[in-house]
This record gives sequence, structure tokens and C-alpha cells, in this order.
Amino acid sequence: MLVSTKGRYALRIMIDLAEHRSEGYIPLKETARRQDISEKYLEGILKILVRNKLLAGLRGKGGGYRLTRPPEDYPIGDILRLTELSLAPVACLEEGQPSCPRISECRTLSMWQGLDKVIRDYLDHITLADLIGQAEPGDDYVI
Repeated sequence: MLVSTKGRYALRIMIDLAEHRSEGYIPLKETARRQDISEKYLEGILKILVRNKLLAGLRGKGGGYRLTRPPEDYPIGDILRLTELSLAPVACLEEGQPSCPRISECRTLSMWQGLDKVIRDYLDHITLADLIGQAEPGDDYVI
């Protein structure tokens, strides 16, 4: 499994919006500037997230994008599945794929299924809330 730029940028966008959620609707231009992502590329990712109701969009003055629910209600796996279409480690485990003709003699199938489960379980147990506001290493001191 290799997470594409689209998946990585979607996570950055969602984290950015989560960290600025108290500001209401965040203009596309602000998120693009903070994350150093082209506005055009960002528009495509935002369309996917809005269409799937992870974000709400508002046009016009005072418009922009915002989360539709609290950050703890966004499993990272859900975000990546929308942008990557699959998190399966091998093609035969991707949803909607025809059954492999070698499945009955495949000696690696159970290994791939186990890896697929580990990936899904791991990414589905991390939320946006887990990722926002994390201090940089070494910034955990108190004066």
C-alpha cells in the first residue's frame, strides 16, 4: 500500500480544518496557503470530502469549508479510503475485484488478509483528534 499525494493532502487539509474549527468556515485560499497546496489541486480533494459529507462547504463572502462533526468522529481510515479508493495491500483484496482463479491454491492469501486487517484496524483507530495539536518533539517542557 502506497498512500498517494491526494491521500496525504486530504489528511493535511482535514487536520488543518480541525485545528481551526473554532473559526467557522475556512476559505480555501487560507488552507491552501497554510498547507502549501495549490488551490486547484485542493479543490478536487475538497469536492470528494464534501460529496461524502466529511466537510460542509459554503459559497460567497464568509464562505469556505468546515468539518461536519467533531474531530474524534473522523477515523483516518475513512478519509484515506475516500481518496485512495483502496487500502488493500494486494489487488485481489480490493473491494469489487473478481475472485482470483488461484485462490484455492494461494499460499500467501492468509498473510495478505492478515496485513489488510492490520492496516484497516490501525487506521480506523486513529482519529483526527489524535493528530491535531500534537507538539513537535522536544516541545513538551513546562516553565
